[in-house]
Amino acid sequence: MALGEFELIARYFQRNAAPRNPAVALGIGDDCALLQATPGLANALPTDAQLAISTDMLVEGQHFFADVDPAALGHKALAVNLSDLAACGAQPLAFTLALALPDSNAARLNWIDAFTRGLFALADAHGCTLMGGDTTRGPLNICITALGAVPTAQGRSQALLRSGAKPGDDLWVSGTLGDARLALLALKAQHGDRSPGAPRWLQLPPEVLKLARTRLERPTPRVGLGLALRGIASACMDLSDGLVGDLQHILEASRCGARLLAPVLSDLLASHRLNSTALTPPERLSLALSGGDDYELLFTAPATRREAVVAAAGVADTPVTRIGQIEVQEGLRVVDAQGQRLAGRFASFDHFA
Repeated sequence: MALGEFELIARYFQRNAAPRNPAVALGIGDDCALLQATPGLANALPTDAQLAISTDMLVEGQHFFADVDPAALGHKALAVNLSDLAACGAQPLAFTLALALPDSNAARLNWIDAFTRGLFALADAHGCTLMGGDTTRGPLNICITALGAVPTAQGRSQALLRSGAKPGDDLWVSGTLGDARLALLALKAQHGDRSPGAPRWLQLPPEVLKLARTRLERPTPRVGLGLALRGIASACMDLSDGLVGDLQHILEASRCGARLLAPVLSDLLASHRLNSTALTPPERLSLALSGGDDYELLFTAPATRREAVVAAAGVADTPVTRIGQIEVQEGLRVVDAQGQRLAGRFASFDHFA
């Protein structure tokens, strides 16, 4: 038997017994949620704070396959928003969920049950409260808006922005790059989407696909690292559409250029370390530069702060790698071990390209 809209909300999304962030004065149940600016935010953070707000939408067929594990999808739906908060150096507070569902029959209710398990497991891990949203009937679509808090010091925001990179700054990235793209290509091939001239390695060994698929479907939002980098990083953003395209946003906002080290980048594909994927260095480099869905942090910091960056990464228990340098000359240059520029054009994902 199908559930009505309000029965569905009450059963799966209204969590009266769950812990609530002190900034959320009123959650699900009224026309609006209420955030308590004071003392709620003051209790959530030790100083005055600014609100950081991020919205992301996931659409079936565009962002995920129809047969994706719903628990993994619930995790990712929130993770992509928490990744944005991490890039800003914001502490997660709460989020809203707008969900379009094709139906509410028994099979769909089982799907919702798994989806919410994945969603709330990540939310609870970060003290992030679901405070409201909307449900409607339609093609499967998930839209989350997440709110976080960034402290101020002496009247100045401590938020990490894209616009602070300076020539001479080191360029860093957290975690690994390219595995999510590797999984996406392999899964597309499994679903029959194999274009002429497709790479020979699309049929991945099971252990490689499992690792890569986890990176695609259950990304880790680097919230702890974002918090630890406040006051250290000069610019920061998360990687959703690929390193080349996302780095351009920092370079344009900061009005500078960058040099990337190809040998370092080609070793950042975690799955190739299993020694069962015969990817060449150029293929690994292409995945690292042009892949998407990594949801790692890309950030810059003065060369004099290298020890501070490493210490922050240790506090956050997150690996970081220095992948290049910010330069005065505008544009992006990818160089080999000898510092020679590599030929070729690398592109990133664009929904409307």
